[in-house]
Amino acid sequence: MRDKFHFENAKRGQVVPQKGKTRITIYLDTDIVEAFRDRSDKAGYGYQTMINQALREYLDKNEKPLSEASIRQVVREELDRAGAAP
Repeated sequence: MRDKFHFENAKRGQVVPQKGKTRITIYLDTDIVEAFRDRSDKAGYGYQTMINQALREYLDKNEKPLSEASIRQVVREELDRAGAAP
């Protein structure tokens, strides 16, 4: 190891920058965080990753417009329930 290190031009920052990620501070209920930590221990990856995935799934389910195919499927199912043949 060197006897002297020069830190005059050093900059404080992340060791490994994360592309596409933003660090935030957020308050969540303790039981929610504990539940994600328990699940993440079983799954083998981080609880923050699981929270991110859950938020993404929620947004995907609630933001996608209905496609023609999904509308047709719902109509077919409802007609079948009503006893009418298409």
